[in-house]
Amino acid sequence: MEIYDTMEQKKIPAKLEKEVKIYICGLTPYSSFHMGHARTYCAFDSIIRYLEYKKHKVIYVQNITDVDDKLINKSLELKESVLSISERIMKEALSQMDELNIRRADFYPKVSTHIPEIISTIEKIMENGFAYEVEGNVYFEVGKFGGYGKLSNKNVEELIAGARVEKDPLKRNPEDFALWKRKKENEPVSFESPWGEGRPGWHIECSAMSMKYLGETFDIHGGARDLIFPHHENEIAQSEAANRKEFVRHWMHTGFLTVNGEKMSKSLGNFVTVGEVLAKYNPEVLRLFFAQTHYRSPVDFSWEELEKSKKALEKIYITIAKIDLGLKLAEENKEELDLKKYRKEFEKFMEDDFSAPRAIAVLFELISHINENYSRISKKSLSEAGDLLYELWGLFGILIKEKDARKRRGNEIEKLLEKRTEARKDKNFPESDRIRKELNERGIVIIDEKNGSAWYSELKPVKSN
Repeated sequence: MEIYDTMEQKKIPAKLEKEVKIYICGLTPYSSFHMGHARTYCAFDSIIRYLEYKKHKVIYVQNITDVDDKLINKSLELKESVLSISERIMKEALSQMDELNIRRADFYPKVSTHIPEIISTIEKIMENGFAYEVEGNVYFEVGKFGGYGKLSNKNVEELIAGARVEKDPLKRNPEDFALWKRKKENEPVSFESPWGEGRPGWHIECSAMSMKYLGETFDIHGGARDLIFPHHENEIAQSEAANRKEFVRHWMHTGFLTVNGEKMSKSLGNFVTVGEVLAKYNPEVLRLFFAQTHYRSPVDFSWEELEKSKKALEKIYITIAKIDLGLKLAEENKEELDLKKYRKEFEKFMEDDFSAPRAIAVLFELISHINENYSRISKKSLSEAGDLLYELWGLFGILIKEKDARKRRGNEIEKLLEKRTEARKDKNFPESDRIRKELNERGIVIIDEKNGSAWYSELKPVKSN
């Protein structure tokens, strides 16, 4: 397997053992879960699912930044506690991730509950001579860390010139960054520390929490591309300054999300939340939309593109229905499918830096063949093809709920379909229409083929959003 490593700026052989430890930068829950967030977490969900498919044991950590400037501002605006706001918004986001079939992480550490670990990490950095304290603030001294800029592949001067550097007269150098911030007047949240009351800087939380759950060196650190600098660059500096060893073996980043070709922004009026999408489309439509673009590539969101993904998803569901119909045919057909070939091709593309679009193209090739030839394919091949499609689409969070629905409701629905078939044979069309209507009201779509009728679950949106 090859992974594109941001540090190396190229694809390299994956350095992964049987157990793979992964840390993905999580949410700062001060506003609704949006499409940019969803793009990143859907991408890494599929990556993690594929690693498990290849028999790796994955330990997955995703932090929650429940104390930061944005949350403090929101707290002052709403007159609600910082931790109450973050808890409320995070619960909503996790619920929407569940709808999207994004598997939960093994750990969701919060800043507010890991202050001792954060303080201990800062103390290590200071002991090793890479940080200094001024009037209750602790700063990392960038100039003392020789490898600064190695992730973004730029020197310090370039990085500072291209970024907004917070003006702070207490810092020795403009590029130094805060590890601990002294409490300001009227700030609604703070913690005790050796340097007085205050709170952590943004970057230090990820170093402290990732190392607590995954160790001082772990396998994969990921996030959105806009985190490369300064966040991930600073994580490397402070972690390696604390432990004097490699922090992460592979750095992976998702591409930017735009809306109709423009950066998503509230000021531009094109800010799209996941809740808005789920109110109009089935969650698996969004999963397919994201999977059809390579995780490192930019993806442009539009309602028109989402409609195309819905039609493609319907084709997948119809194929599953036709497989079931083919299995009910009385005659034993002869065509055998070379399913090993499809699996091998799929894996070849996923092993090439998780190239989901090319892997998905292999699945659609199989789907097209089944759609056109299901009545001529052997029952053994049809059954195995169904299992393969459930398994491989499941890596993208697709067909998971349909598989469960067919298992739970299949017999009951098949009996109604048989009654409808008999009614049609007897030209009792009112009864046939009544059964169709009943099934439609229960979220079932019927397709009529010359060989009989089949069904699949309607691609309903999440109404609660």
